[in-house]
Amino acid sequence: MSHRSAELFLQAQEFLAGGVSRNTLLRQPHPFYVESGNGCRVVDVDGIERIDFANNMASLIHGHAHPAIVEAVSAQVKRGTAFTMATEVEIDYARHLCGRSASFDKLRFVNSGTEAVMAALKAARAFTGRARIAKAEGAYHGAYDYAEVSQAPGPQNWGHADRPVSVPLAVGTPEGILRDVVVLPFNDPEAAIDALNEDRDEIACVLLDLMPHRIGLVPADDAYVQALREWTLENGALLVFDEVITFRTEVGGMQARYEASPDLTAMGKMIGGGLPVGALAGRDEVMKVFSSQGGSPPRLPHSGTFSANPLTMAAGLAAMQLFDAEAAARLNRLGEVARARIEEAIAVSGVPASVTGTGSMFRIHLRSTPPRDYRSLFPSSEEAQAMRVFIDGLYDAGVVPIHSGTGTLSTPMGEAEVDALAEAVLTSLRTVTARLPASRNSSVASRQ
Repeated sequence: MSHRSAELFLQAQEFLAGGVSRNTLLRQPHPFYVESGNGCRVVDVDGIERIDFANNMASLIHGHAHPAIVEAVSAQVKRGTAFTMATEVEIDYARHLCGRSASFDKLRFVNSGTEAVMAALKAARAFTGRARIAKAEGAYHGAYDYAEVSQAPGPQNWGHADRPVSVPLAVGTPEGILRDVVVLPFNDPEAAIDALNEDRDEIACVLLDLMPHRIGLVPADDAYVQALREWTLENGALLVFDEVITFRTEVGGMQARYEASPDLTAMGKMIGGGLPVGALAGRDEVMKVFSSQGGSPPRLPHSGTFSANPLTMAAGLAAMQLFDAEAAARLNRLGEVARARIEEAIAVSGVPASVTGTGSMFRIHLRSTPPRDYRSLFPSSEEAQAMRVFIDGLYDAGVVPIHSGTGTLSTPMGEAEVDALAEAVLTSLRTVTARLPASRNSSVASRQ
């Protein structure tokens, strides 16, 4: 137990609902509290140093306190933090981001990935005049009611695999929202198109994460993406890519790996240089819904007190200028090394496990066959317990993962950090078999 962190969590529970402001920080018996971070390492309040493969849920592409970002933010702080006036750096940054992808004609900044997805769905409705959206079962798209539908269904309520049921995430979700969301099976083009055809005249957009974290960090098949693109073109709907996490995969985002181009792209996380950010980019015809036309009000009025605040613009521009083609290629090569060494550790451990991901991201699964969609990912209670033990083991071995067993790389990392990761994975996998009861070991081993 971390004594200072334990003390702070007791204090937090007096004033914060649930003791935190982000449930992803919760762990037993308490969250860890950070003292500082530098490069790819963090030190907690008890003085323990760990290599950070969580990178604030994939949002830190350059790790912590990168000198160029610190300098950019420090210079802007002296000039002011937020204004009821536009700033030149917003234009500079928008120009830079639009130059990274051929599908980005125009752009709007917001304050989070959730806001970016929300703006995308509203823009699709404003452009098409339709209300309904479609999304993949199990995919996470932020904390917007429509985007949350069927984010975490279970066998008791998810319906048939070819036609998943719209399942609420939060208690109290209105029935009307459930009716307006069509849930698609992931990576099954035929079933997805059949589901879309049932409501072809009512769907404003198809929302797709090209490698959904909550669906196992499995890339979307080319055939699946192309089928959705063709269907939207044929039926007057828009294709929206959620690249809040995956934009780190290439200079122009993971969409650069596919032939199909989206109408809109939602971004966030790493484009903020460590500060809160979101952005919506897309083709000019669609983005015009935000603009006044001939003196008429915009079809989608949109504002936000801290949208495009100059601190975030300065940090984001500095970060993305550093993340050029060379930096992206280097980090992707390191990702290949990391996944290969994780596979070696799995083989040595003898534990049935696998690894998925691409680019600078990986996810470890405690089953020998990696998932292909949300339902094949869904864990048994024994597997969920084993994953908690595994994550605790990684922390004990000096590595910070994302709670799901996912990790992301940052540019300060090299092969030394990847070697340390592989060693921690091996140690923690052995901990899984040592600490779980024999019945649970056999149950985990049987999940093929």
